[in-house]
Amino acid sequence: MQSPEQATQARLNQLLDLVLSDATSHGADAAEAAVHESAGLSVSARMGALETIEHTRDKSLGLTVYFNHCKGSASTTDFSEKALRETVAAACSMARYTTEDPCAGLADAERMATEILDLDLYHPWNLEAEAATQIALETEDAARKADSRISNSEGATVARHDGCNFYGNSHGFRGGWHGSRQSISVAVIAEDDDGMQRDGWYSTARAADALESPTDIGAKAADQALARLGSRKLDTCSVPVLYAADVATGLFRHFIQAISGASQYRKASFLLDQLDQAVFPTGFRIHEQPHIPRGLGSAPFDSEGVSTPVRDVVNDGILRGYVLDSYAARKLHKETTGNAGGVHNLTVEAGSYDRSGLLGEMGTGLLVTELMGMGVNTVTGDYSRGASGYWVENGELCYPVQEITIAGKLQDMFMGIREVGTDTELRGNIRTGSVLIDRMTVAGG
Repeated sequence: MQSPEQATQARLNQLLDLVLSDATSHGADAAEAAVHESAGLSVSARMGALETIEHTRDKSLGLTVYFNHCKGSASTTDFSEKALRETVAAACSMARYTTEDPCAGLADAERMATEILDLDLYHPWNLEAEAATQIALETEDAARKADSRISNSEGATVARHDGCNFYGNSHGFRGGWHGSRQSISVAVIAEDDDGMQRDGWYSTARAADALESPTDIGAKAADQALARLGSRKLDTCSVPVLYAADVATGLFRHFIQAISGASQYRKASFLLDQLDQAVFPTGFRIHEQPHIPRGLGSAPFDSEGVSTPVRDVVNDGILRGYVLDSYAARKLHKETTGNAGGVHNLTVEAGSYDRSGLLGEMGTGLLVTELMGMGVNTVTGDYSRGASGYWVENGELCYPVQEITIAGKLQDMFMGIREVGTDTELRGNIRTGSVLIDRMTVAGG
């Protein structure tokens, strides 16, 4: 007897077979399709009372066809046979009016994944609205009761999400998987005679049993907000900067954007043509680990059906590879790196210090815990962001700071990384510890 997941897979594969076969009958040289279904629940509570309950259900099918390297795409949320055939006809009609692009087409057949690894990504949470409400209330209550200075709350949210994604193409490839993502979050406001400060905490994981407890999440949110009370401004200076792990992930998103295929072939990157060149300090390593069980960025193949390799992106500080789908690879006369749709558990190799040790290594400088604004230019590398955090002296936190700006050049910032902490952030697709940079300009308000 089929499990519900197996029955869903069989049904979605039938949809893929229908649209791909129909595309061929319309004269398409090649075709690919992706189908998605998901369902979720999100419950929010604020100030001790239920605020919202939201149930979500979503489905879609997207089709791309190729006629002599002319591309057409269409999508639908209606899975009836009539709607699917109309979607095929629409995609084929579009392709006949587009300009031929010799780089357009499916990923090469020999690059298709031959084994769909079970990465333990599906852990549905049998959580109904009433139980989710109790967890949200417990989380917020833990934060509000932590200290009398917690004066208000932005609420707590509990969410579960289950979905499945299947992909097929005219090479004969069919594959997909079911996945889940659960989360608990809360944000509160602390207040004293000097004013108010807001902060929060969250936990997210594939499985509910891997989430932090509501009590711990609430306590951390309160601690974060309380620690920001009495924030000051700084005079402009040039000092070492330590990015907390959860904000350091943004540094490496800028890096990935700069080495993405589109940025490279458009010549719109501060790391243009830097392959096999040093872009980080000696000994620095960044690698992809796409097959980590339960990993939030894990995937057995990319969105073109190409198997996802374990690989070094940076080794010993040297850029070893770009981030390419098949189209970008052809534009650059290279091979796809299995990154259609993005990177998979991009991991920055840690050093030997935890965050406390990194503060000691820094001595005097700035710990950044929040960034604001969008002042990053990945074409030139210019970097300027609003920030808040803590001023550090002799390796100890002295006082919170706000309304400051940190600035530099991404090229210099990357080469100026002194250490990466062992406090690895695991709540996303980029895994890194806190990052200590030798020197940046800090401008006061």
